[in-house]
Amino acid sequence: MTIEEILSKEENQTFDRKSINISPKDLAIPIVAFANADGGDIAIGITDKTRRIEGIDFETKKLNELLRVPFDFCNPTIKVGIEKVPCVDEKGRENHVLVMHIDASPQVHANQADDVFLRVGDKSKLQTFEERLQLNYDKGERYFEDKAVPDATIDDIDMDFVKEYINKIDYGKSPLEYLKENRGFIKEKDGEIQINTAAILLFGKNPQNFFPRARIRFIRYEGTEEKFGTEMNVIKDVIFEGTLLNMINEAIAYLDTQVKEKTYLGPDGTFVTDEEYPKFVRQELIVNAVTHRAYSITGTDIQIKMFDDHIVVESPGRLPGLVRADNIRFTHFSGNPKIAEFLKNYKFVKEFGEGVNRMCNELEQVGLKDPAYHTNAFMLQAVIYNSKVGKTIIEKTADSLKKLAVAVNKSLIDSQKLAIGKEKSAINEKKSAVDRIKSAIEQQKYNEPSKAKILKVYDEIEKDQIFGTKEILDCSPSTARAVMTKLRDMKVVKR
Repeated sequence: MTIEEILSKEENQTFDRKSINISPKDLAIPIVAFANADGGDIAIGITDKTRRIEGIDFETKKLNELLRVPFDFCNPTIKVGIEKVPCVDEKGRENHVLVMHIDASPQVHANQADDVFLRVGDKSKLQTFEERLQLNYDKGERYFEDKAVPDATIDDIDMDFVKEYINKIDYGKSPLEYLKENRGFIKEKDGEIQINTAAILLFGKNPQNFFPRARIRFIRYEGTEEKFGTEMNVIKDVIFEGTLLNMINEAIAYLDTQVKEKTYLGPDGTFVTDEEYPKFVRQELIVNAVTHRAYSITGTDIQIKMFDDHIVVESPGRLPGLVRADNIRFTHFSGNPKIAEFLKNYKFVKEFGEGVNRMCNELEQVGLKDPAYHTNAFMLQAVIYNSKVGKTIIEKTADSLKKLAVAVNKSLIDSQKLAIGKEKSAINEKKSAVDRIKSAIEQQKYNEPSKAKILKVYDEIEKDQIFGTKEILDCSPSTARAVMTKLRDMKVVKR
């Protein structure tokens, strides 16, 4: 992490900034909150509101007190990684900012006053007695990804994939060192190597050898409900296996092929194509199911059930932590933080906790209902519908046609008005020219019979007309020539 990243990063589920002047007991609160949630980083030596760089190098006594906080003010003690990031402080001096790296813990931690905090968004939330009990239960479920897998060995890990992953996250050591030194993927106990559940699920050559139901099953039904026996309406049944990343990618790609497209006439007269469900929503449902499933429940798999009017994604387990159906849009708790962190590095989501809110926003934009969440025995169900809350596609098209017709009509009327205006303007210009010429003829010092003959010729002729004066006036040639001479003198006609 660089000082630029520390300064620009917003405080969130996994990041906080604190002044070097924070008291040890106050620093214990975010440390405990991060350990109880998904883990996170605390940058010390920067004011959290103004982001003014104070640094730590010239505050040795305060720094030593803060370094003791995970041991003296947290119960049980919390393992914290330390990083010093170079910077230039507000006084122009070379200095450092301290970054504390806190991993998600399988235990429930409290501060010195025995208060339990949980990181929720950018706040450290004090837990009630009931919430504390729930957190204890969830921690027990969460611990399963850290549990050693019996009979698993190093040979069961795909080291080539581990190498690919550490290159992606810019880890400078070997694949084996990464597994031993990070997230507790591999531990040595009593001289034996232990491989945990997360390592097998994320990096295993064949995770289903150890977790047969750790897979995704896609089922397509005909109609709008699930039927059984002689009425069974399953028309597709596909299973995806392998690592969690492989399953997610394959399930997303396959679901893309099953989604219908609807084309209708847009307001601007062009055809618009909408998918039944937004792509991000489909992806997020699958990612959430894999990330938060209770892998301790081994009797079933994740199921994607697709009907004509809705999709149900079932994942073993239930809503974790403080998350409830009425607050899931803005509340986050990861049941498997190691798995969540891994998938975050593949950019399935930008930040922890934003996925459900973004799903709701994208569904609302296309007129669809928010996802519905239900707990059925030991299964969590997420449901999305493709029926419009407002107008159907047919209604949308009809509205667009009406709007288009109105627009075309208006355009035609405007064109007609413009043409009439131009015609009227031309008539007015012609009339004005005629009036000017007639006035000029009247002002000439001709006798009245001559004026009358000249005006009669002018009234009879059109622009660009070829004519003979004699035919118009029925007069002698000499009189006709005299009239023409006068018209030529006035530049009304030319020979």
